[in-house]
Amino acid sequence: MSLKLVSWNVNGLRACTSKGDFYKFVEAESPDVLCLQETKLQQGQIVMDLPQYHEYWNYAVKKGYSGTAVFTKQEPLDVQFGLGIEEHDQEGRVITAEYPDYYLITEYVPNAKEDLARLDYRMTWEDAFLAYIKRLEEKKPVIFCGDLNVAHKEIDLKNPKTNRGHAGFTDEEREKFSVLLDNGFTDTWRYFYPDKEGVYSWWSYRFRAREKNAGWRIDYFVVSKALEPRLKDAVIYTDVYGSDHCPVGLILE
Repeated sequence: MSLKLVSWNVNGLRACTSKGDFYKFVEAESPDVLCLQETKLQQGQIVMDLPQYHEYWNYAVKKGYSGTAVFTKQEPLDVQFGLGIEEHDQEGRVITAEYPDYYLITEYVPNAKEDLARLDYRMTWEDAFLAYIKRLEEKKPVIFCGDLNVAHKEIDLKNPKTNRGHAGFTDEEREKFSVLLDNGFTDTWRYFYPDKEGVYSWWSYRFRAREKNAGWRIDYFVVSKALEPRLKDAVIYTDVYGSDHCPVGLILE
């Protein structure tokens, strides 16, 4: 019996459900858990037509900004919102669902911004998140997914030379992701496809980027190394529209 997990930065859930193939995709894939980022909602602003799922939402204080959600067929043992640190819990960026043999986290990592105005904050966030998942890992393995807002290696974006130093591809952000992996975590896409080029999860709305496949791989499923024996496949659904990101998935035994 395999377990299918899907993550998607929907860049505004109302827009995504109205213009894209959101429901068609969910029906076709029927994931056991669907994690969303950048829902851009406040409570009560949308009613989802997903009766087979339990729903959990984390909203940003600021309206129309950030936000995450988890839809799960199996009711979790427990659900936590945020990192438990006030500085980091104003933007609805984290939901943790506890299951019998693992924790599953949806995470929407703060963007460093084009002028890198939030890079320092981003560094603080990275340290806090790593400490948080290492604490959870003392109890059981962790799976986290979402828009991590970093292309880790040059292979993870179409134009590494011209984008070096830009938000999402600064040396600092890439190094933080390396440190995280060195702390006992696995980037599941690269676990299965270490050398695969030209597969991305985000494309700018400008310059017909998606048409030209000038993209970045910034959406991930990352797991505790202890879960490696259960990994079956990683998926990037590049042909699914509705957002400037496409969904990504993980299949476990």
